[in-house]
Amino acid sequence: MFKDMFDFSNLKGDLTGGLVAGVVALPLALAFGVQSGLGAIAGLYGAIVVGVLAALFGGTLTQASGPTGPMTVVSAALVASAIDIAGSLESAMSIIILAFLLGGVLQILFGLINIAGYIKYFPYPVVSGFMSGVGLIIVILQLFPFAGLDSAKSTVAVMKNLPSLFTDFNWQALVLGGLTVLIYYVFPKITKAVPSPLVALIVASVAAYFLKWDVPVIGEIPSGLPSLQLDGLLTVDSSAYSLIAEYALVLAVLGSIDSLLTSVIADNMTKTKHNSNRELIGQGIGNAVAAMFGGIPGAGATKGTVVNINSGGRTRLSGMFHGLFLLAVLLGLGSLAAHIPLAVLAGILIPIGFKIVDTKGLKHLTSVPRADAIVLVVVLLFTTFGSLIQAVGIGLILASLLFMKKASDLGEEGIQIGSLAGFDGEKPWKDEEAFYEKYKDKVLIKHLYGPLFFGFTAHFKDQLQEISPEVDALIIRFEEVPYIDQSGLYALEDAMLELQKKGVKVLFTGLQTQPLDLMTSIDIIPDVIPEEQLFDTIEASFNWLRSHFKSFE
Repeated sequence: MFKDMFDFSNLKGDLTGGLVAGVVALPLALAFGVQSGLGAIAGLYGAIVVGVLAALFGGTLTQASGPTGPMTVVSAALVASAIDIAGSLESAMSIIILAFLLGGVLQILFGLINIAGYIKYFPYPVVSGFMSGVGLIIVILQLFPFAGLDSAKSTVAVMKNLPSLFTDFNWQALVLGGLTVLIYYVFPKITKAVPSPLVALIVASVAAYFLKWDVPVIGEIPSGLPSLQLDGLLTVDSSAYSLIAEYALVLAVLGSIDSLLTSVIADNMTKTKHNSNRELIGQGIGNAVAAMFGGIPGAGATKGTVVNINSGGRTRLSGMFHGLFLLAVLLGLGSLAAHIPLAVLAGILIPIGFKIVDTKGLKHLTSVPRADAIVLVVVLLFTTFGSLIQAVGIGLILASLLFMKKASDLGEEGIQIGSLAGFDGEKPWKDEEAFYEKYKDKVLIKHLYGPLFFGFTAHFKDQLQEISPEVDALIIRFEEVPYIDQSGLYALEDAMLELQKKGVKVLFTGLQTQPLDLMTSIDIIPDVIPEEQLFDTIEASFNWLRSHFKSFE
């Protein structure tokens, strides 16, 4: 299983990719550590351990792993809840570490029992609402540090004390935070050779140091290698078991989703195929070991993975170099990080929070099916201002109930709900036989049956991505598709965009009213699929191919 751990065939590219990914990860690790409530050092420990071990044991060759926004928000909620139970951070550490450790163990278990095959069934509105809520939490909780004030424990507390932002703010902190945000957005327009978060961190911190401004800073960071933090784990009070189990499960599920989404992005960039179960095992090992040293849990980091690949990383050595670079920083420059103002870290985190917000899903709220919009908004609000744990559960229950209602309505109308058939062995319908037999090497015809909803979307996308490069055109028949939800809609859009990149012409036939209206409302038609490639009958699509491609004459 782990024969490819050390592949030195691309050593120079992996070294460059890993170092650049490490440079990108450094300011984020510090910022996420502070936001978690455990301090900047916990972010560094997590980035180092998860970065090295997830790369070594994971199933995505170019994955750069470490603390991420969603994982940090859940970790911060756990820290706050544990302190409420134990009375202080020191007393709560055994609860926190045990929850982090159990979360990693659960991820390993997920990989061993193939739970990755079921994670794809999470509906888009639930994931979108949760991620957008996480993004808003990051933004809201950084408002006070941005203004030089003590960070509030929850978004509700921030909202209650919002007037103090305008009466008690530290103007020097505001200037530093504003400078950080400005550099974050403007510097990439000058050059992308150096990550803008790092430039912002250095410039604003140096300015604050030499101007001797009185602003809150990170403070002393322990130097040297971390020590094991296992004392007291076996004596945790039984009253905390429920809290530990709940947060461990959420961390495991969220970390798995976060990592696998990044793995898909890496696959698309490198034209490879990751091993989902092995990826979860690697992430679980990383998070479990990081917990033992007091590090916050992490997941596959999209930004770090992308810059790793773009900088030449191609094997798992690149992810390991990314973690080792952060270890070198900890050992050599840890004392300098103590002078970084918290307003600067807030200035880095606020843009990241906005990036996590799913603007695509929010923009289409009035266009997608009402049930999907309701689920997304409920999960978003519950995530932002309520319980992270309950938000996902409520979202899944709502999505399932609403879909069952829709499926029941369709059943009452006499419409059959079937599964998506694969391309292999899918027999042509009678009205396709003559054309298909003549051009089956150049054209594929896909039949869809029943509603295209969140339960089918991952399988659908996987099938379309495996189309042979020799295929010139794909015809998708929608005659038997009465309904499409938001998950199905975006899965379809992503698949069509991928096929466009491959030069495959996509034709739709027999679109019913609801799918047609929905695709038109968010501009899949005509931006992705032009109106001239929509047909009422299969014969009309054949005629169009004959008239536009010499190979079909």
